[in-house]
This record gives sequence, C-alpha cells and structure tokens, in this order.
Amino acid sequence: MKLLRRILPWAALGLVAICLFFCVCLVWLRWFNPPFTMVQLQRQMEASGTKYQKRWEPVPLNRISPELQHAVIAAEDGRFYRHHGIDWQELNKIVDADIETGRIGRGGSTITQQLVKNLFVTTSRSYLRKGLEFTLAPVAELILGKRRILELYLNVIEWGPGIYGAEAAAKYHYGIPASRLNREQAARLAACIPSPRKRRPALMDVYSAEILNRMHRMNW
Repeated sequence: MKLLRRILPWAALGLVAICLFFCVCLVWLRWFNPPFTMVQLQRQMEASGTKYQKRWEPVPLNRISPELQHAVIAAEDGRFYRHHGIDWQELNKIVDADIETGRIGRGGSTITQQLVKNLFVTTSRSYLRKGLEFTLAPVAELILGKRRILELYLNVIEWGPGIYGAEAAAKYHYGIPASRLNREQAARLAACIPSPRKRRPALMDVYSAEILNRMHRMNW
C-alpha cells in the first residue's frame, strides 16, 4: 500500500504531463501540418524488412473536392457539425444495440476521435487509446475547430497500403488530384475508410450506394 501511494501521484502527474503535451501539439497543428502521424509510424514499423512506399501529399481543404468532404462525413460521422468531439447520441444507440445482441459491435468513433487516434495513438485497440480519444477529442474541437479538424482528417487517414490523405488516394486510385473527384468516386473512397488496407474503391458498389443515399438525405 505504501508503494502504491507513492506511485499513484507520479502516475497521475505523468498523465497530466502527457495530456498537456498533446494539447500543445494541437495548438501547433492549428496552423501547421504534422510531419508524421503515429499510425504512419506504426505502419512503417509493421513493414520492417519488407518493401514500404509511403504516399502522402497534404493539401488545403479548398483543394479537396466538396463531394469527398460530404461523402466522408456521411459515411463516418453524420452528426459531425452537431457534436463537440463525442457523439453521445450515436454512442447510446451503439451501447443499446450491443446490450440487445449481447456482443460488442462497431466503435462509433467520431471524425474527431479518429483524428486523435491517427495523430497521437495507433490502430491497436486498448482502453488507453479509447481513454485518450475521449479526453482529447473535445479539446481538439475547442482548439482546432471543425474546418481544421476535417482538413487534417482528410489529409492523414489511410486509403490503402502506404497511402495517406485525399490527394495521394485520388492520384493512386483514379489518377487525378483530390479537387477533381466526382460524387461517385468520392463515395467509393469514403466506403474504404473502415478497412483501407483491404478495401478497393472499384469493389465498393453496395456501400458506396448507401453513402450516396446518406448524402442525398443530408441535402448534399
């Protein structure tokens, strides 16, 4: 017990220091693009000993097709502009569904939570990761704002092995810049986000159709 009493204050202090560090990083990210992300480092380490090519071209939000912006929001976080980092309404639905079925289903992470994961954590599932997501997502909303969050998110998420961001994805999958993506192409790219290293836009007929329906219902 004595040892535990000595360790706990230091552990708490360490957590506070980590959170403060991430907050400083978020302030910096308000104006600058990250030189790398933790998910990118993770993928590079996983590819150790094998050929790994990283494609990544961050661009301003005004150089990313509005169709892709809308498709990604419709696919990943339909209430993006109505929550403050954590969508409690959607989370309650997921918890109720899990209780009803007796198993853990989809995660329900918002775009903001996914951005935090990509920037500061990894794709590995753990309570620590979810704790950081829940802690930092509201802070990111406060510091960055919706437009910058969406801009960063579209520039850092995976869209295939070694492919990060909308510009690299558009050029790799369609041979065009992200600004020229049409509605169909945008929906197919958005359909790949849940499993970007396995899914291919050309095969996403069913899910891309659902995303297009969501966009229509959202008046996009």
